Amino acid sequence: MVAPTYDEIVKAPKALLHDHLDGGLRPATILELAGPVGHRLPAGDPVSLRHWFESAADSGSLERYLETFAHTVAVMQTEEALHRVAYECALDLATDGVVYAEVRFAPEQHLERGLTLDQVVEAVLAGFRDGSADAGRTGTPIRVGTLLTAMRHAARSMEIAELAVRYRDLGVVGFDIAGAEAGYPPTRHLDAFEYLQRENFHFTIHAGEAFGLRSIWQALQWCGADRLGHGVRIVDDITGTVLGRLAAYVRDKRIPLELCPSSNVQTGAAASIAEHPVGLLRDLRFRVTVNTDNRLMSGTSVSRELALLVDAFGYGWSELQWFTVNAMKSAFIPFDERLVLINEVIKPAYAKLLG
Repeated sequence: MVAPTYDEIVKAPKALLHDHLDGGLRPATILELAGPVGHRLPAGDPVSLRHWFESAADSGSLERYLETFAHTVAVMQTEEALHRVAYECALDLATDGVVYAEVRFAPEQHLERGLTLDQVVEAVLAGFRDGSADAGRTGTPIRVGTLLTAMRHAARSMEIAELAVRYRDLGVVGFDIAGAEAGYPPTRHLDAFEYLQRENFHFTIHAGEAFGLRSIWQALQWCGADRLGHGVRIVDDITGTVLGRLAAYVRDKRIPLELCPSSNVQTGAAASIAEHPVGLLRDLRFRVTVNTDNRLMSGTSVSRELALLVDAFGYGWSELQWFTVNAMKSAFIPFDERLVLINEVIKPAYAKLLG
């Protein structure tokens, strides 16, 4: 078997479920947006700034890692900036061959210059719409759904949940909570999750990235999450190939795992790509999806993440199709719309690659 190359993977259709808008800005855009708002950056040219973001994320220091987001969020405080960042995000993902993406952001982090939550959401949705339209005109069609994220250390989750439901027919396809897991269990936001369930709305929860099995258990059994953001620590309930009760539940229920290999290595959730649990979880047939998390901080793309797995585990087109179909099956858009992308876009393209 000849392994797929990175350039070949770029041209293959892909689906992305876990990507943060404020973790994927172009360095040149950050520089241009920082000047008018007077925000001081750690570097003055795009190449040096990109290097700073990646080295800070690689430093092993949580403080430095979080500092990177202080710089991106600082320049995303106007409608024009939010529109531009979302517009460029759609174009960049389409250029990488992504045909469907769910991109998340926390509206409450973009209010420093007087915007309302509604203005923030509408600016981002407009950016995604315009970027997707322009991508389609250039022959790289993409559909972008938006997830609204509430910060788990704050107290606005119900407000953000209601905001997500308000925009459910305008491009917002789901809800999420993010932030430090330790000390901020998802059960703190139980009222928001119960509200979303009553509204028949989809949500994922960052769980099992740093904190472990209890975080995953609460996200599923107390809060009712449809998917697990990361969920990589489910391997703590697996001995060899023997699954514990929670791991068996996750596999049996086909609960999607939004794995982000490069990011997991940066944050210490995995020692290396070669030692990442994605290999074991794939072999055990969990509903594994492969994602970027923060494209700027990890210096990555969906194609790069898949290429890393090809190198580490010897995967071919069959496995890459499996990851892609898993992600599309797990998307928060209606079932019939998922099937159209799977049967009319993804499978025909991989049939040619496999043939």
